[in-house]
Amino acid sequence: MAPRHDLTADGDRAQVAAARRPLVPPPGGEPDGTGTGRDAAGEVLAGYLHRQAADLLRALRLHEETAGSAETAADAAGAVRSLGRAARRISGALHTYRPLLDAGWADHLAAELTWLSGVLSREYAYGTRLDRLLAALHRLSAPSDDDPAAGRPGAGAARAGALLERQLTLSRTRAHSAALQALGSARFHAVADAVAVLASEVPLDSGLADRPALPVLRPCAEHAHRRLVDAVDALPMGPGALAHTLTGAEDRYDGAWHRVRCLLRLVRYAQEVLGEESTPLGVAGRHLQRHRTAAAAADAAASAGRTPRIAPATAYALGVLHADQRHEVEAARLAFHRIWHPAP
Repeated sequence: MAPRHDLTADGDRAQVAAARRPLVPPPGGEPDGTGTGRDAAGEVLAGYLHRQAADLLRALRLHEETAGSAETAADAAGAVRSLGRAARRISGALHTYRPLLDAGWADHLAAELTWLSGVLSREYAYGTRLDRLLAALHRLSAPSDDDPAAGRPGAGAARAGALLERQLTLSRTRAHSAALQALGSARFHAVADAVAVLASEVPLDSGLADRPALPVLRPCAEHAHRRLVDAVDALPMGPGALAHTLTGAEDRYDGAWHRVRCLLRLVRYAQEVLGEESTPLGVAGRHLQRHRTAAAAADAAASAGRTPRIAPATAYALGVLHADQRHEVEAARLAFHRIWHPAP
């Protein structure tokens, strides 16, 4: 089964290659369309955190109004996605611009927001993973004149799908129960209160906060960018390393790639604080998200394949499904590699 590489156009490759270069202010000394260069660093950072906190509170209210009903399930899922986006941006800004903040407060709130977004998103992640795997099984088991490999799971596909549905539905149910328990906890109410305060007040704890924004904020963003470039340079890339995605060593490499994904997000959020937007990093981020989704789906297929006493045909179908998802992992890595390190 040949991997589907889905590479970007040459123009996108050139754009994303620019993401390796340091963050340089545009002509004029400040980001276009913002007053960042004239404002104090604390004012710029506080304004960004206020906006994200307000978005998070709106998402929490929407989730509270829509969760638990089949009719509003899509709205609840959308609220969780919005909550996760805002929580990641707040946590990222607290991490990158920590020198301007009360360090103990920033570290604690970032950790609590990570907990909250994780416990609420897990339920929906299992559902999305199940949909992906069932669609892949259907594609792999359908006869096709164009793809001789199609149809190989055969009779085992139906049983494999049923097994995946049982396992992932059980995991989703447990995640739903954990989310309900979290939403009723004192810990959740403490986080919500902290975010409500953040919507109007940020505990700045440094003389840096009163200095002009760019000379203070840009070095913090540059530091995040250097960490990203170093992490990408340390990735096991190239034809030989990419081939390991289909061996038993894939877990060892997945962690390094997931770390790059997190660091890339930190850089993007750091740029948002500065009023900047990086299309190249957005392209790279989509490949890394694709990598994470496929790797998680492959893990789920492998876990189902380890179920005791399953029929050989079922195990075979799950093995083909696992290989298919690892091919997707390989395709995402190769696409990222080719746009981050374009050929001369």
